[in-house]
Amino acid sequence: MEKCDKIIINGLKVFSYHGVNPEEKRDGQNFIIDLTAEMSLEKAGRTDELENTVSYAKIIKTVKRVMEEAKYDLIERVAFRIIEQVFAEYEPLGTITVRVRKPEAPISAEFRYVAVELTRKREDMIL
Repeated sequence: MEKCDKIIINGLKVFSYHGVNPEEKRDGQNFIIDLTAEMSLEKAGRTDELENTVSYAKIIKTVKRVMEEAKYDLIERVAFRIIEQVFAEYEPLGTITVRVRKPEAPISAEFRYVAVELTRKREDMIL
């Protein structure tokens, strides 16, 4: 059976300025980020040493920086930039899935959130 170890960040709330409407870029809104990163956690599990894994606290700092460093029209772009940057900074990660949820999207309808989810393997990315 193939191992599938994961680092999971669920429900990271970040206030940022993404959207196609001018008021979204001016006023901002909350975004909720879920990120799953796959890598072998065998050595970390055996040694109990942080150097044998990737710190989820550091991944969170990277995600927040990406969310805050630029204003994008599309959450598709936001999700892709998160994946690009997390891969660039944390070499052991093999596959990353990111879901960007937009619970306050300016849509005239009742909904819990709108979202996009992207999954990329390191070998498929141009870094």
